[in-house]
Amino acid sequence: MSSAVHRSPGQLLVDARHRLGECALWCERRQALWWTDLEGAALQRWDSASGAVSRWPMPDRVGSFAFCEDPDLLLLGLAGGIALHRLSTGTTSALVPVEPGVATTRINDGRCDHEGRFVFGMYNQTDDEGPIGGWYRVHADLTVEPLPLPLTGVANSTCFSPDGRRLYHTDSPGRTVWCRDYHADGRIGPPEVFLRLDASEGYPDGSCVDASGGVWTACWQGHAVRRHDDQGRLTDVVDLPAPNITCPAFGGASLDQLFLTSARKGMDEAALAAWPGSGGVFRAATRHRGLAERRFEVRVGVSPADQRHVQR
Repeated sequence: MSSAVHRSPGQLLVDARHRLGECALWCERRQALWWTDLEGAALQRWDSASGAVSRWPMPDRVGSFAFCEDPDLLLLGLAGGIALHRLSTGTTSALVPVEPGVATTRINDGRCDHEGRFVFGMYNQTDDEGPIGGWYRVHADLTVEPLPLPLTGVANSTCFSPDGRRLYHTDSPGRTVWCRDYHADGRIGPPEVFLRLDASEGYPDGSCVDASGGVWTACWQGHAVRRHDDQGRLTDVVDLPAPNITCPAFGGASLDQLFLTSARKGMDEAALAAWPGSGGVFRAATRHRGLAERRFEVRVGVSPADQRHVQR
């Protein structure tokens, strides 16, 4: 590794012990970190002013989610489809199913583009079928549009360049993050290899982009999050006391802190004894600044007629 690569440590912030913590998102309005306890079917929030952690049970597993302009609303990527959730009442709109005819897939990683549309991919819950899930884009009226991207087994690394004109994505088992031209009118260009991780670096999981265009990639089985500049050159590594790092998010008052979720999934008792913070939320100082999350543009309401809890 080049001596020019900057290394820094991360420390445990919330000892959450999730089997699968995911989808870290910083709310700059409330100065709070949100994330999903995916297999616990709940969202959690850490408040930076008080240090308090709050928990909201959800009607199903949340693979990813997005903030909306209305601070009381969240767009949920539930296991089986898309819905809007109102936090103050605990009500969830009728589910918009995604891949209802494919029993083994569920919604996984996603993020809003610069036009306020939510882009996400699927996760295949069996190991013997390979990449069978699609990629999709959710519009303001909750219409779900299939995207012309390759089928995926474990969709991850969904993020956009600071100008919104490049899309990054991966199918994690292939250890390759791809980038494509991404247009405001919805067109998506051909793939280019952005980075490849080797076996010692783990598998690419969630990613986010900083204000300079650097891509920060959480490394499952890699004990780290790694930053590559917009040309794919490694510049920074945050070393973490847990093997399965799942998703990074910039936060803090100056957006210069990196928050990271992690997982205990697949770890035996010996591994958990060696890395007891696994499944927690970590924080690290960085020499870079992030960007505020784009918010989903909603043009439908959560009316009383539509409200219902989606059954697990």
